Order: sequence, then C-alpha cells, then structure tokens
Amino acid sequence: MAEKIAQITPGQLQKSFFTNSGTEANEAALLLARMATGSFDVIALRHGYSGASTLAKSVTAQSPWRAGGVVSVGVAHAINPYCYRCPLGLKYPDCGVACANDVENLIQTGTSGHIAAFIAEPIQGVGGFITPPPEYFKIVFNAVKKYGGLFISDEVQTGFGRTGRHWFGIEHWEVIPDIITCAKGMGNGVPIGATVTTAELAAAYRGLTISTFGGNPVTSVAALATIQVIEEEHLRVNADSVGAHFRAKLEELQQKYPLIGDVRGKGLMQGLELVKDRATKEPAPQATTQLLERTRENGLLIGKGGLYGNVVRLSPMLNISKADVDEAIRLLDKSFSEIQL
Repeated sequence: MAEKIAQITPGQLQKSFFTNSGTEANEAALLLARMATGSFDVIALRHGYSGASTLAKSVTAQSPWRAGGVVSVGVAHAINPYCYRCPLGLKYPDCGVACANDVENLIQTGTSGHIAAFIAEPIQGVGGFITPPPEYFKIVFNAVKKYGGLFISDEVQTGFGRTGRHWFGIEHWEVIPDIITCAKGMGNGVPIGATVTTAELAAAYRGLTISTFGGNPVTSVAALATIQVIEEEHLRVNADSVGAHFRAKLEELQQKYPLIGDVRGKGLMQGLELVKDRATKEPAPQATTQLLERTRENGLLIGKGGLYGNVVRLSPMLNISKADVDEAIRLLDKSFSEIQL
C-alpha cells in the first residue's frame, strides 16, 4: 500500500504513516511540520474543516465545528478564496487574487514570522465546496516558502480522483505540497487515513507515535484494491468527463431556478449555493433543508454544507455514468420545483 501511494503522489512524497481517519492524518501532519521546522505557528483558512480532535478543531474555522472549547495557540486563519462571497468585497479576476496576498500579511502580522505550516483543502468540503481561482495556491505556496513553512494539502475529500483527471486535488493548481493527508475515498468506505511526505521530512519526526489500527491488513488490502479499480476502470478520466457533463446540467438548473446562486467545484465534486435573492445573496438554509427532504422522498440522497447551511454538496460515486447523472438531474429538477418558498 505504501509503495503504491509513493507511485501516485506528486513530487517526492514517498513516506506514508497510516491512521484510521482524516483527523488523525491531519494531526500527524501538523505535529511533523512543527518538529521539522522548529516553529509552532500554523496558518489555516477560514471556513476550513480539518477534523474533530483538539488540534484539528483549532485549525478548523467554522464555529459550529469548534464548540466545546478550542486551544488555538499558534494557529491563525487567513481569508479564504470564497469568490462568490468575497470577504474583501472584490470581484475575480479584477481583484488580483487579493485573498492570496492576505496569507503573507497574516504571517507578517499574526505569527512569529517563521511558520511551521500552511494547511488547506484544495476545495473546502464542509465549507461548501469553495473552489479557489487558478492562481491562488501558487501565490500562497510562494509566501509559505518565503517564511520557512511547509505546505500541507488536506486531500481527505479531494483525493483519489474525486476532482477529475488527477489523483489529488492540489494538482489542478500545479503545486507540489510538502505533505498530503488523505482518508475517506482512499478506502471506499473502510476507516483509513494517511499522512504522506518526503523521506527527508519523515526523518524529522521525533519521539514515538502510533495509530492502533492504522495500516492494519484489512484496510490496507481494501485501500489498495480501491486504487487498482480507479486505475483499471479509468475512473479519474470518468470523473473528469462525467463531471463536466454534470456541471453543464447543474448550470442549466441554475438558469431555471433563481434559488441557485452559484455552481462550483471540480470533477465529481460539485456544489450549489442556494440564496433567497441573487442580488443580495442572502443564504437560504431553510430551502436547502427542504430540498434535501424532497430529494430523499424522490429517491435521491444528497448532502449539504457551508457555514450558513445553504450549500448542496454533490459527490456521486466515481464510476457514475452520464445516464446516472441525467437521472439525478431529473430528480433534482423535480425536487426544486416542489420547494415551498
């Protein structure tokens, strides 16, 4: 399993530490970054989600997921690239990707000036499938390196072909991270996580660590088989082509229903942000809940997310066909027509 991951990861990411979940994978990545750099400061993104442990909650930046008391010492959150609701009130591309420059400003003003790491999901999952513009991560990567930090790509939701064409989501932004964390789709349902890095960085880990069931034979076999199926059935290509078909159909629904304010995502990771009014962009969480109930009654299971609970998250299986997409769109269309505003 470790050998296979070393083959498909970008750059020189050759060493894996196996765990049971994305939370554990992110914990290991952050601890390693602090050990390797000698710095304690970590930069994360607003609206991001990194897990449920104390450390993972500290880099998470949504209040409902931080309840219970969070120790956030050494963690700072930068403005996220939420183009639909730009925190700076700007419009892409005239904005010059100002949100990316905020990362350097935050390092200069909110840290010691020498950071351990920057951690981000290429597409923010729980955050509502917020998808950065093409230039974003290159700008951020350069800033992180300038101040001595490591770049951690949280691929728990975007990894293993989900975004189409590439194995990992960050590859769409042409950045090679220092550490990749992954889980979920890696094992097609079995509990597994992994922290993947270079041999040099792996050697910087000090002290002892363990994940009791991490890397156990059953999950390792299941994850390896999952990767083999993705390869043999060309599911990354399928996610790209069927994802494009899916996106086009969703944009047709957007033209039909003013409730759909934004359509975003990549491959088979597509989101619909629902709003009461397109001009004001006021979130429509009640309509989103209604939609989930209507789709369930009509035979289609979908998810929701976003800080305001108004984003429909659509992540179908990687081997979905265009005919399956068309049926899903038919049921979505029917369900949207049944919403009582």
